[in-house]
Amino acid sequence: MTTTLLIIIAGLLAYLTGSIPTSVWVGRGFFGIDVREHGSGNAGATNTMRVLGVKVGIPVLIFDLFKGWVAVKYASFFNIFPSGSQELMILGIVLGMLAVVGHIYPVFVEFRGGKGVATIFGVFLSLALLPTLSAAAVFLIVLLIFKYVSLGSIIAGISFPIWIDFVFDSSYLSLRIFSIIVSVLLVVTHMKNIKRLIRAEEEKASFLFKKKS
Repeated sequence: MTTTLLIIIAGLLAYLTGSIPTSVWVGRGFFGIDVREHGSGNAGATNTMRVLGVKVGIPVLIFDLFKGWVAVKYASFFNIFPSGSQELMILGIVLGMLAVVGHIYPVFVEFRGGKGVATIFGVFLSLALLPTLSAAAVFLIVLLIFKYVSLGSIIAGISFPIWIDFVFDSSYLSLRIFSIIVSVLLVVTHMKNIKRLIRAEEEKASFLFKKKS
């Protein structure tokens, strides 16, 4: 096969992987509920936890994360570019973003998905493990202190380019640029949440902090 054809196949596979609507299929298949019709209306892990409970939401979160992780790995699987090359990193980024697009606009369920935060996290785990784990630590700290998933996601996203550029000093220019773009996009996609946070109307993740009776 030609390089172009391999890239097209990898890209299509990445999008279809991202399109797997984990929360929707789990909700419909096991509970007869479409999570998009309840809670925040998003087909994501957070809303699944809100609607169906944490025990259901955690496997959804893990699989949504895995979708992004494995999409990046398709770049190496198809052996299109040499290991460690800038070209391989760029292809991995492209495939990862196609998985995120698939999660947000899934072909299997009327193109109505989630925000893609977990899938983006999986993409970055595959691309840059240590900076991503550092950003995840920021998310957990913010979540534990303020109990807002959205706020944790926003601040962790903003911190990610800092980890990439200044702390771990990545040698991949494409990864540096990509981290900044994603950080900006994450803020843009959370504008409604930001407005609710300012008005003190954002819903806290109380379902994560319920005390056992």
